Amino acid sequence: MEEFTDIAGVFDLAKGDDEPSQAERLLTELEAHEGNEGDSIENYRRVLADLRNPVTRFVMQMVLSDEEKHRAVIHSMVSTLKGSLTWTKPAGTLEGGADETAINRELVAVTDQFIELEKSGIREYKVLLKDSVDYYQGLFKILLNSMIRDSEKHVELLEYIRERINADE
Repeated sequence: MEEFTDIAGVFDLAKGDDEPSQAERLLTELEAHEGNEGDSIENYRRVLADLRNPVTRFVMQMVLSDEEKHRAVIHSMVSTLKGSLTWTKPAGTLEGGADETAINRELVAVTDQFIELEKSGIREYKVLLKDSVDYYQGLFKILLNSMIRDSEKHVELLEYIRERINADE
């Protein structure tokens, strides 16, 4: 069962003065950050175009890929918050309808498998980390630590999906 809350209270809209609400300030900050991410991405691309060292190019491409994902995440957050404030559903919003129950059951099963796969990967990365700490001036250590953090993030995201599905049933 869905809970309905006072939208004005949630977004601090009923202040009665000309000062922007907390949600409006957050939207402004997110929009500014999205713009900054765009500028950063362009700078990374410009620098990457001139790089010839394969290791430096590879690492810089990893950073650029992450920055592009960050910008997509921020854009979705902006769209969602903007939609909530304007009572619209702009493209890219994270708001959506309920998934079908049958699909959710299957998703829960594979989500649990994915969580276990990610956790197993973390354990394997940690073993590899011990064996490769000094390889290539520490590059392998940095790459493996990065993958461990990504897998930990994946577990957190997958657990969120599982909790959302279980809450909807």
